[in-house]
Amino acid sequence: MADKIIVAGVSVDVRHWIGGERVASAEAFADLSPIDGSVIGEISRGTPTEAAAAVAAAKAAFPSWAATSRAERARILHAIADGVEKRIEELAIVETTDNGALLRSHRRGVMPRVAHNFRFFADWLLKLEHEDFETRGHSNHVSWDPAGPCVLITPWNAPLMLATWKVAPALAAGDTVVLKPAEWSPLTASLLADIAAEAGLPAGVLNVVQGYGSEIGDALTSDPDVRRISFTGSVPTARRIAASAAANLTPLSLELGGKSPLLVFADADLDLAVDLAVEQYDNAGQVCLAATRILVEDGVAEEFTQRFVDKVTNLAQGDPRDETTDIGPNIHPRQLEMIDGFVQRAVAAGARVVIGGHRKDGQFYAPTLLTEVAQDSEIVQEEVFGPVLTLQTFATEEEAVRLANDTRFGLAATLATGSRERAERVADQLVAGTVWVNCFFVRDLQAPFGGSRHSGVGREGGTWSFDFYCDLKNTVTAPKGFKDHG
Repeated sequence: MADKIIVAGVSVDVRHWIGGERVASAEAFADLSPIDGSVIGEISRGTPTEAAAAVAAAKAAFPSWAATSRAERARILHAIADGVEKRIEELAIVETTDNGALLRSHRRGVMPRVAHNFRFFADWLLKLEHEDFETRGHSNHVSWDPAGPCVLITPWNAPLMLATWKVAPALAAGDTVVLKPAEWSPLTASLLADIAAEAGLPAGVLNVVQGYGSEIGDALTSDPDVRRISFTGSVPTARRIAASAAANLTPLSLELGGKSPLLVFADADLDLAVDLAVEQYDNAGQVCLAATRILVEDGVAEEFTQRFVDKVTNLAQGDPRDETTDIGPNIHPRQLEMIDGFVQRAVAAGARVVIGGHRKDGQFYAPTLLTEVAQDSEIVQEEVFGPVLTLQTFATEEEAVRLANDTRFGLAATLATGSRERAERVADQLVAGTVWVNCFFVRDLQAPFGGSRHSGVGREGGTWSFDFYCDLKNTVTAPKGFKDHG
């Protein structure tokens, strides 16, 4: 197995990054490109040995990094952001090759957001404070103490952006990190390790270990030296991580699946509502926040559906490197099988295909809309994670809210309405970590982010991230007993 591979002209090291050094494994796993199914390269396959070494490196580096001043930590995070911005084109083409998302989106939105993640938390760190208060003449001072080594396990649908949502606040908080990227899209995490090292991040503060399956994940999440675990992914994997972490009572932040609704009321701007619905096919439907359940008021359902179909028909599906492509491939043959299985079972159960409902050549699935679906059916209740939407109708606002909340998930919700009063009233009743009104996917890092019910545990973003990645301490000081008067 070679130490490095060339991906679209970019050199990528396929070994782990542990303690400031590249470390190879005896075994490897194949990384496939969803664009054409070809093998991009063989990636070092980590074992519990590499997991233990990475945690040990993070533990050894922690005291010095935790003692590093806020200003210096912020400076290094800004330097990492500088490095990302210098390599946006390289990061974009590597990630598109690796996970199939649109190259134009990576260039213009995703990779600049990666740099912003580091800049935001660097700046937030410098203004992080809590107002002191008094209790019966005693002063109270709240501080955020670095917690220790963190294990961050990230998904394949937006690999670098979602990884840096976690890495940036953890490093800003003074923690050290072991990052385990998804096996279907590991490459940009390796490039991040190079960028961080070039920015002057001390050895062992950021470690990257690759793996396939649960072997290395289990070793990382059960390690007693790990002080925080943050995971984005599926509910079944989260259950496994929680069980693994339970023995050590390791605090968890879990951002999990979604089955989010889009509520379209008759008073909505219908063009806007249709645009919001079509936007749910972004990234070939591989977005946990996607509003995959479209709920439309009876009176406008027919017109909405026709406008929606007309717009979807004109979407271009193909090579994600092409500027004119709107929808790229799904990431892996296994994922494509899952998507098609959901659709075919739904059709067998009585669902009607309005558009799509079938595979296309390669790893592409046609943008799909299903109607005549029962509320308790699998296609309405379970996350598909592909370009598959369902459409149901409602007669009243109360029915819309009931249908919207009637799943085990609660990650997000989107609603389209022309009434501000209705927007406020309905948003108050929706079970969701984020509610978008007449918009979608507007995400400010200072806002809390996470899900309710089976969509997650905890919140990250802004001060909430530091609350998680730190041990909060309150120091209570009496006004007496001091001998000095300085």
